[in-house]
Amino acid sequence: MSFNFSNKINKVPPYLFAKIDAKKKEIVASGKRVFDFGVGDPDLPTWDIVIEKLKEYSSNIQYHQYPSYMGDIVFRETIAEYIKKRFNVNVLPEKNIIVLIGSKEGIAHFPFAFVNQGDIVFSPDPAYPVYRDGTYFAGGDIIKMPLLEKNNFLPDVEYFLKKHNPKIVWVNYPNNPIGVTAPDDFYKNLIELAHKYKFIIASDAAYIEIYENEKPRSIFEFDGAMDVAIEFHSFSKMFDMTGWRVGFAVGNETLIEGLGKIKKSIDSGSPTAIQMATKYGLENFISEMDNDNGFMQDMRRIYANRRKKIGSILDKFNIEPTPSHSTFYIWGKMLDGLNSEEKVAELIEKYQILLSPGTGFGESGEGYVRFSLTISDKDIDDLIQIIK
Repeated sequence: MSFNFSNKINKVPPYLFAKIDAKKKEIVASGKRVFDFGVGDPDLPTWDIVIEKLKEYSSNIQYHQYPSYMGDIVFRETIAEYIKKRFNVNVLPEKNIIVLIGSKEGIAHFPFAFVNQGDIVFSPDPAYPVYRDGTYFAGGDIIKMPLLEKNNFLPDVEYFLKKHNPKIVWVNYPNNPIGVTAPDDFYKNLIELAHKYKFIIASDAAYIEIYENEKPRSIFEFDGAMDVAIEFHSFSKMFDMTGWRVGFAVGNETLIEGLGKIKKSIDSGSPTAIQMATKYGLENFISEMDNDNGFMQDMRRIYANRRKKIGSILDKFNIEPTPSHSTFYIWGKMLDGLNSEEKVAELIEKYQILLSPGTGFGESGEGYVRFSLTISDKDIDDLIQIIK
């Protein structure tokens, strides 16, 4: 018996990182060593104090039952404390914060709460594919906003507003896959446009704590944002917890409520023991935020050093790095006339280097490849020696 996928499923192309993982397994099965710069999955261990607390909390029987749909209130209170200290923004834990099973879950589910059949959603291009996929599953249509070097990789939202009336506009800074940040004027103008044209700003801030020098800013540091915006945060990147699945969203009360309604119908929330262990880590991060030798500061230095090392050999591949000092990615511009997938294939064949093609993130990614710096320093050093 044969079955047909729904039209919504058929609208979604194969997930980029699943394809990369399959290619990696193929190379390993052939007996070759892989230098995997593809998927952005941190190789660094989760903060040890978080691991120790999970061991403790997982033995507590009160944490064996269903968690809160919106997130444990004491965890949300700690998140509110973090938002206050990091961004100088006051939020109400019970109204402006929701805990997620990783930010990806919240990003995918958010359109279900506000997008009707045929509604328009603006997404940057290149971009994290889940902005697009969540919109398609909710019945909406995507308008792609190219992120071009000549525009400093910022979307020209006003241009597309002349032709379309969006329900949601997605933005992502520090940006995946490019690694750039947005200036203050960009946020201020975007908020003004949201008020004028009545659209929701959905800001993906998963990499906001991964930077080298100047701290990236939250959209809520700008006047008027709380009326129109929701922002998604990820502990996967902050504490190297991709496998734990915990994040949060903060923002306008109605937007948080809408996402909560979807989650109540679909999932039962992030496990309480994981929330409590993450809470303990966040409390420690808050206390050491201004120190120069904390967990996050050490992690930032590791990624900065890796960026420098990889940058030193990119000319050997005819690749020019885009100037960026945030996230753990290098967005490389190709100088040899190959397209993105051809370049990826060339580096796999010659050096067993696995990259993400720029086109995996959207049409405007053509001509670029993405290096993820989530690969061990030993592997990077070995690769440098091989290239030399």
